[in-house]
Amino acid sequence: MKFENLGIEDTVVDIKPLDLLMGNHAFIRAGQWDYERVTYDYKIGSNEKNITYYIRIQGYAIEGEVDRKDAVIKLLPPLLGKHYYPHGVEYGEDENIPGNIIERATKILEKVSADLKEFKAE
Repeated sequence: MKFENLGIEDTVVDIKPLDLLMGNHAFIRAGQWDYERVTYDYKIGSNEKNITYYIRIQGYAIEGEVDRKDAVIKLLPPLLGKHYYPHGVEYGEDENIPGNIIERATKILEKVSADLKEFKAE
């Protein structure tokens, strides 16, 4: 599931403050990057057996390199996915995601978006 029009997509921000901001919202980048791309994940637990949900925010470098910590990142629309143990995460629009999980994800993303506003170019 893709979240659009929350004010996150197309935001351009330096990697260092982005890492800090995302960490403040409990998003983990860990080893999920290469020289041009970053991925931040937020884990949402579920009462469903062997099911976990993830909010994913991705971005790509428009300048610099991620590993050198001098990258300028342009963010993409956030995704909400459903993890099926042991197969992996599915982010398709046809995934059946409960309304309470969508509401929770929306609230989390709205908070991230509010903090990202200081980086948005007018």
